[in-house]
Amino acid sequence: MRVRIASLVFLAVGFWAAAHAAPVVTEHVEAELIAARDAAEPGKPLVVALRLKAIPGWHTYWRNPGDSGQPTSIDWKLPAGFAAGAIRWPVPQKLPLGPLANYGYEGEVLLATDIAMPAGAQGPVTLAARAKWLVCNPERCIPESGEFALTLPIGPGKPARWGAAFERINLPRAAPPAEWKLSAWRDGARVLLEVSDAQIRTLSFFPYEEGKVQHAGAQPLERIAGGLRLAIPLAEQPVGVFDRALGILVTEGARAFEIDVPIAGAALASQPGPVPQAKPGVVAPPSLGLALALAFAFVGGLLLNLMPCVLPVLGIKVLGLAKQRSGRAHALLYVMGVVTSFLGLAGLLVALKSAGVALGWGFQLQSPAFIAALAFLFFGLALNLSGVFELGWLAPQTRLAHPHADAFFTGVLAVVVASPCTTPFMGAAMGFAFLESAQTAFFVFAALGIGMALPYAVLAWRTEWLRWLPKPGAWMVRLKQFLAFPLYGTVIWLAWVLGMQAGLDAVVRLLGGLLALGIAAWLAGSMPRVRLAALVLAIVAVAAVVPSTRTSPEPLRSEGMWEPWSNERLAALSVQGKSAFVDFTAAWCITCQVNKKLVLTDAVVERAFRNKGVTLLRADWTREDPEITRALADLGRNGVPVYVLYVPGQPPRLLPELLTREAVIAALADLKEAS
Repeated sequence: MRVRIASLVFLAVGFWAAAHAAPVVTEHVEAELIAARDAAEPGKPLVVALRLKAIPGWHTYWRNPGDSGQPTSIDWKLPAGFAAGAIRWPVPQKLPLGPLANYGYEGEVLLATDIAMPAGAQGPVTLAARAKWLVCNPERCIPESGEFALTLPIGPGKPARWGAAFERINLPRAAPPAEWKLSAWRDGARVLLEVSDAQIRTLSFFPYEEGKVQHAGAQPLERIAGGLRLAIPLAEQPVGVFDRALGILVTEGARAFEIDVPIAGAALASQPGPVPQAKPGVVAPPSLGLALALAFAFVGGLLLNLMPCVLPVLGIKVLGLAKQRSGRAHALLYVMGVVTSFLGLAGLLVALKSAGVALGWGFQLQSPAFIAALAFLFFGLALNLSGVFELGWLAPQTRLAHPHADAFFTGVLAVVVASPCTTPFMGAAMGFAFLESAQTAFFVFAALGIGMALPYAVLAWRTEWLRWLPKPGAWMVRLKQFLAFPLYGTVIWLAWVLGMQAGLDAVVRLLGGLLALGIAAWLAGSMPRVRLAALVLAIVAVAAVVPSTRTSPEPLRSEGMWEPWSNERLAALSVQGKSAFVDFTAAWCITCQVNKKLVLTDAVVERAFRNKGVTLLRADWTREDPEITRALADLGRNGVPVYVLYVPGQPPRLLPELLTREAVIAALADLKEAS
């Protein structure tokens, strides 16, 4: 008897929990996870929904938000064996906003999802989810989110408290009626869609894909023999080729049908055109072309030699030429070392991209362990240049017996030490490379390597040009020692980057490891008998520090006039009709830091931003951030720095990577003064 009573109490508690899952209530939205039935039946799909109820005057968004906004997303956390389907989006409303239009929901909406249950499921079961949505009114947008959990008992169940609401969800039918005959073709700046049904009186098209049609444009309807013809205005600056009318057709009574109709003559839409409208997540890159991309990569490679981490290595090799007068084979092997390394890096990036990993140039610098390893490498090279020890004690015969191997691996080393650097022209070239085919990526990286290797290769090939240098002597030792200081400076910079990524503790551990490495180098250089012990100490120092570096992300905070970037914030500014300037940057990007110090913090530039009412957003890519990676790819870029001016109703404007005060002022010139 007691067991039966306990079972009844348990079931009652389960039913109560299902009916009273706590909602999340914000200032503008009431949200909760609800189920169509009050129990979950094993082996049968369970229909649940995220219920969003916006206060009057506010709205949330459909799967295609229109000219601005962000669709709601749900990240499910389900028991083993359970699987969630896609959101079943109800028919949206068209929400005009001045010259723009959005698609979304005012008031209450249920975003239903089918949850597949295993036949052997035992209860009660708890369904958990994290949801994010953007809620807006005509003046502003606010990104919101919530954590939800819904517990249901196991059993056949019956319609729950929200059962009637589920029945009222206005979902589009999977296909139009069988008697409908649909056809579409391109007619200038519009697509004409014909429906062979003389009974319908109204018709409108809601596209699934963004950037294809004018969302705010009128869709004139013409009655023809045996049906209707709907004219759909194309976007003035379309994103991609609009070759299929994919979306929903809505008729009278808000009846909707999903369609996927090929568009005849759609090839015309693929003709080159201007950059698309500035919309978060849907920005087409400007066309660069292979020839220009190769030229940009070549020039960017040349400029890599001027970076403080590469210049000392190149300088030492030139000093070696002055003493040894190496020949053409030496030059060719150095070029092979550089180009092969760049091709290997291109192959790695292409392979990771094919596997679905979103990466860009400099991705390795988002790893604190890689930053720490680079710091050890540069510190060791600097100690060598300072004369603390000689590399020869590691492999005494390498430089004498195998000068060609020395030339090749010096090229490899040059690429490794160049990895923290991004130069002007490189960003556009890298972006083009990874928007195109794998073959194009290899060509661009090869051009980058040839550009970097060329100055040294020319000197090695034409050794007679070295006669302009003074005769070998004490000046070479002093120059070699001087070249250590840029490397020490690079180590300081890398320690700062590591602190940005992993915190102060990681920097202290790195400094301790560098101290141990310095002691090991001193022992190796001054006490030949303990060189083996010194080598062990150096290996232990690196091994102890590099794995202990872990990313400890902290929430980004406002920095003076600058706010942290997000797609939601950019969408909110677009809705409000405000312009935004986005700085895609990273602590490990030297060009970014130079531009920041010399241009973006310039008093004249800051005053210009204030006078024009431009909101400043900073997208910090120091740590891995898939959202920023996707945003860069949408802009046709694969690395930082990238500077973009967004003006509502206009294409996004990309500024030069090597920023100047004049370039920023010119970009702002057409904006109205802020009131």
